[in-house]
Amino acid sequence: MPHLKIDTNVPRGKIPAGIEKELCKVIADTLGKPLNYCCVTINPDQVMSFGGDDGPCGQAILMSIGQLGVAENKKHSKAIFEKVQAALGIPKTKMYIHFIDAKSADVGYDGTTFHDILG
Repeated sequence: MPHLKIDTNVPRGKIPAGIEKELCKVIADTLGKPLNYCCVTINPDQVMSFGGDDGPCGQAILMSIGQLGVAENKKHSKAIFEKVQAALGIPKTKMYIHFIDAKSADVGYDGTTFHDILG
């Protein structure tokens, strides 16, 4: 159920092959969720500016059912920023992560919702 979406101005050609799989592992580990439920989307080539500059930057959204909060988000932020900076060259000061704690009834999967799946 976790989904990490990153919009970035980094060109598609500079997105390392397999980074989406590596980021799936990062969010599975940091959230304590099964890897088979994790999804990562990277949207390269976006027309973006952060702070009035056109260097590498991004906007991210991490949606999860639970495991988000004041202390938890610091851990998630650290793990995601480290991987994104190393792989995509986006400085930690040139991206925001928005955390969305979704209700289980608001996330559909396998023809139902996680409200039914998780009980």
